[in-house]
Amino acid sequence: MKARFIIAIMIFLLLPITVYSEETSPIDRLDQLSDDALQMVKLHRYEDAKKLLDYFSDQFRVVSERKRPLSTDELRIVTISHDEAVQATANTTIDHNEKINRVTKFRLVMDAITSQNQPLWTEMESPIMTVFGEMKEAVYSGDKEHFYTNLNAFLSLYDVIYPSMKINVDVERIQKIDTRIDYINRYRPQVLADEANQQEIEALEADLQLLFDEMSGDEADPSLWWVIISTGSIIILTLSYVGWRKYKGDRQKEKNRSRGQK
Repeated sequence: MKARFIIAIMIFLLLPITVYSEETSPIDRLDQLSDDALQMVKLHRYEDAKKLLDYFSDQFRVVSERKRPLSTDELRIVTISHDEAVQATANTTIDHNEKINRVTKFRLVMDAITSQNQPLWTEMESPIMTVFGEMKEAVYSGDKEHFYTNLNAFLSLYDVIYPSMKINVDVERIQKIDTRIDYINRYRPQVLADEANQQEIEALEADLQLLFDEMSGDEADPSLWWVIISTGSIIILTLSYVGWRKYKGDRQKEKNRSRGQK
C-alpha cells in the first residue's frame, strides 16, 4: 500500500479527535475561497464567483497586513493570478472554458502555497503529457496542422500551471524548461522539418516527465515514517479504549437488567 494512502487513512481516522483542536489557518481559508470560486465558475455562476474573489481580496489584504505569510514573489504571483480570475468572471466576452482556465490558474496558485507535498498542479500531468505526445507524433509524421494545433493546446495547458510551478520549483529548472518551450514555439517550421531541432522535443518531454515524477512521488519521506508509526499506535490505542468502554457499558447494562428482574 502506498505510503501516502496510509497517511491519508490515518488522518481520516483521527479527524474526530483532532479536527476541533486546531483552528484552520487564515491562509488555508483563503485557499478554500479560491476553490469555492472555481466551483461557482464551473456552474456558470460567474457573479457568485466574482463576489467570492472580491471577498478573497479583502481577506487577503488583512492577512498580508497582519502576518506577511508570503514572500514577495508569492505575493506577486497571487496578485496577478487573482486579477486575471476577477477579470475572467466579470468579462462577458470571455467564453466559459477560458473563465475556467483563468480561475483554475488562481486556484492552483493558492494550493501550491498551502500544499507541502504533491500540489494540485501535478494532477495536470495526464492532459499535458497526452497533448505533448500527440504533438511529438505529429512532428515525426510531418503533419504541420496537427503539430501546430497540439503545440498551441500544450502552451495553453502549460500556461495554467505555470504560476503555481514557479512557487514549488527552482527558478533554474523553470528557466531551463521555458527556454526549450520558447525555442520550439519560436522555430516551429524548423522543428517540424529538421531532425536535429526535433531533439528539443525529446529533451523537453524528458524534463517535464522528470519534473512531474519528482513532484508527485508516491513514497513518503523517510522522516515521516515515525509519524506513520506513532499515528498508527494512537489509532490502535484509541480503538482499543473505545472498545473497552463499550464492553464495560454493555456489562453494566446487563447487571442493571439482572437486578431489575430480581
